[in-house]
Amino acid sequence: MTKYKLAMLNGDGIGPEVVSSARSILETASQVTGLELEFIELPVGLEAYKNFGRTLPPNTIEGMSQSDAWILGPLQTGSYPKDDRDYPMSSGKIRKYFDLFANIRPAKSYIPKVASNIDLVIVRENTEDFFPNINLFKGYGEFWTDKDTVVSLRVIRRSSCKRIAKTAFELARSRNQKKLVTAVHKSNVLIEGDGLFLEEANRVYEEGFRDLRFEQKLIDSASMELVLKPERFDVILATNLFGDIISDEAAGLVGGLGFCPSLNSGEKHAMGQAVHGTAPDIAGKGIANPVSEILSSVMLLDWLFSHKGEERKVYETARVIERAIKKQLSSQDPKDKTLDIDGNASTQEFTSRLSNRILVDS
Repeated sequence: MTKYKLAMLNGDGIGPEVVSSARSILETASQVTGLELEFIELPVGLEAYKNFGRTLPPNTIEGMSQSDAWILGPLQTGSYPKDDRDYPMSSGKIRKYFDLFANIRPAKSYIPKVASNIDLVIVRENTEDFFPNINLFKGYGEFWTDKDTVVSLRVIRRSSCKRIAKTAFELARSRNQKKLVTAVHKSNVLIEGDGLFLEEANRVYEEGFRDLRFEQKLIDSASMELVLKPERFDVILATNLFGDIISDEAAGLVGGLGFCPSLNSGEKHAMGQAVHGTAPDIAGKGIANPVSEILSSVMLLDWLFSHKGEERKVYETARVIERAIKKQLSSQDPKDKTLDIDGNASTQEFTSRLSNRILVDS
């Protein structure tokens, strides 16, 4: 039997609380299915800076390299001490270092808000655009010509467009739903960059995915349609910045960022990470919604199953957690929900009830 090593990186703000919940649920579900998991905790963010003087120390990189996959809590973007050797730290640095080029962000109706039948996925390029893999002068992807002018650099590579487009089409085919990929862009203004993005997406479609449907929509009109008719979308293909923005819009339709997980994946590595930020206003209060981080761990298990392919128990563990979350969120008992969704459960209470549900139902 294979034992999988998962690295847990708490992050900042509410990160330690939600990552702890995800770990607890993974432990309970694996107990039910017999899956063997080994957890190692690695420092990142402010915790790492206090102990090592760096927000992404070498021992963390080494530990991640030796693990099968990772779960990351939210990180305090761009506001670490200036003497941090990794400044400005962000999850983007981890993505670039390990070439996690695909950011998969589902938006699904667990608790109906605007619509009750939303089930879409945003496939976002994860390593370039306005967050390029280069440093210019004193900026990270930006440089200053004088105190009143900032020039930002956008990088779009054909190779990056090709692999993220292929990821989106493969996902649409595997989902067995609408078989529709919608590429969002602004090629009427960003003629060269988004033009290249669409050109390569079309090429990928023509060469291997003609059994699917493919459409292109301007980001502004697609954003409006996402609000008016969210149920028509299936897989949305986007560059980095547009994908980031439109995924938050989709989150608003399904109850908020607390329900939106994500997977950062590449050819060799993957990292589960909630879409939400550090929420400093509620950090330490024990009231954070851990669903996004828990669902991110489900996505991570699915990645392990599809890429390692050795253990059916990996897949079964993911389904056990997913079923329990669906059942708990459909409950009318306020003790089954956190404060952000009209419940009264603390983070720990929500997690405990979800663990008990897994044990009872299984």
